[in-house]
Amino acid sequence: MKSVAHAWSGLRELVATEPNARVHLAASLAVVALGLLLGLTAWEWVAIILAAALVWTAEALNSALERLADAVTRDIHPSIRAAKDMAAGAVLVAALAAALVGVVVLGPRLWSLLAA
Repeated sequence: MKSVAHAWSGLRELVATEPNARVHLAASLAVVALGLLLGLTAWEWVAIILAAALVWTAEALNSALERLADAVTRDIHPSIRAAKDMAAGAVLVAALAAALVGVVVLGPRLWSLLAA
């Protein structure tokens, strides 16, 4: 049970201190609200949930790596810079994939609402 408390603490820290995590939170809430409004099927929810989880996981790991690297040294080191850039790239890939899932799942329903 202590590990779950630590995990929640980490998520609170992530949202409290990382601006991009707050962007992900706003996007996640908006997509959930839209999904409820549009009446997604169970499998559509699965796709949305997995896409959001991928983004949140990538963001948390990226932030953790950045914190750890900064704790080791504030000096610019080529390997640390590359590791940070790679982790940021992983967040970008996850976010783009989630956006595509959103377009595939939500797009047709939104389009039919707008066209009506």
